[in-house]
Amino acid sequence: MNRRVLAALGSAVLALSMAACSGDGAGSGGNDSDQPGDLTIGVSMPTQTSERWIADGNSVKEKLEAKGYQVDLQYAGDDIPTQSQQVDQMITRGADVLIIAAIDGTALSGQLQAAADADIPVIAYDRLIRDSPNVDFYVSFDNYKVGVAQATALLVGLGVQTKDGAKGEAKGPFNIELFAGSLDDNNAHFFFDGAMDTLKPFIDDGTLKVTSGQTSIEQVAILRWQQEAAQKRMEDLLTSSYNSGTKVDGVLSPYDGLSRGIITALQNAGYKGADFPVVTGQDAEIASVKLIDDGVQSSTIFKDTRLLAEQAVIAAEAFLTDKTPEANDTETYNNGVKVVPSYLLPVQTVYKDDIKPVLIDSGYFTAEEVAAGQAG
Repeated sequence: MNRRVLAALGSAVLALSMAACSGDGAGSGGNDSDQPGDLTIGVSMPTQTSERWIADGNSVKEKLEAKGYQVDLQYAGDDIPTQSQQVDQMITRGADVLIIAAIDGTALSGQLQAAADADIPVIAYDRLIRDSPNVDFYVSFDNYKVGVAQATALLVGLGVQTKDGAKGEAKGPFNIELFAGSLDDNNAHFFFDGAMDTLKPFIDDGTLKVTSGQTSIEQVAILRWQQEAAQKRMEDLLTSSYNSGTKVDGVLSPYDGLSRGIITALQNAGYKGADFPVVTGQDAEIASVKLIDDGVQSSTIFKDTRLLAEQAVIAAEAFLTDKTPEANDTETYNNGVKVVPSYLLPVQTVYKDDIKPVLIDSGYFTAEEVAAGQAG
């Protein structure tokens, strides 16, 4: 158990014993330092430039505060030194548990060692923290299946497959391009592996053609998942590989922010209407949900951050009460030092027809927010 919690429980027992000996009776006072209100959870999020991470931070904070815990929520502005400093401060200020969504999954080893030395459990939130034995638990989605779902959505959008998995009527060949996330984000590799394992048979048989020839994750990765960088790369691809009248039919994009940059580049190049390429995405960001509703972006992968935040809270409470958080995967997520016990949540693919039943009816967005393309 966390040493501070042990100390708090010990103090509470001592206080109750003293009260009993003095004849004061129950309810006459005592040390309540084992109560949630006396415990602090440090929550470190990577950035506020993505609405997804804002939603995650808010969800975790609200759910913890609803249970009475104090919450130290910090955003690091996509700056590694800032996140390192913020986590250091959380440890110094006496956090009882840390929940960390790392910017760079390899950059926090020193902070995690300091947390371990202070007996502070560390929960990696959605992004696995690598190269450290001091990661106690991981909450995320099944990231390989996210990649499979993105690739499948691309195939569905092109007509190669149907939504129920049957063979589609479209034969191809289709010209596609591939994008991946930031190489320092462990999830980016799972997304890309899942997608490429799904697309490879269609690339091999000629149904799909990667016109640029750029098929390795190192060639297609976008540092820090930056929208502007994705737009620039798409512009460069159009200039270098599509300047002879060849048209782009589809783009595998692993994140809605990248998708919007890719879409901007395609629109600026004159793509529109029925000839607009199939563009995938992830995170169901409201601006992209509107693009899907408008028939511009083809799909997104919905990862319900409410459920992820809830699972992080469950794990944190388990640590605070000397229990082991429930894991449903104890094999997949090796961080380079150890396999981190994990709880993985399912994902849903959202096409235009799914916006109402999946996103609106569940209360994730309102119909007015989707129409406006902006969350209230």
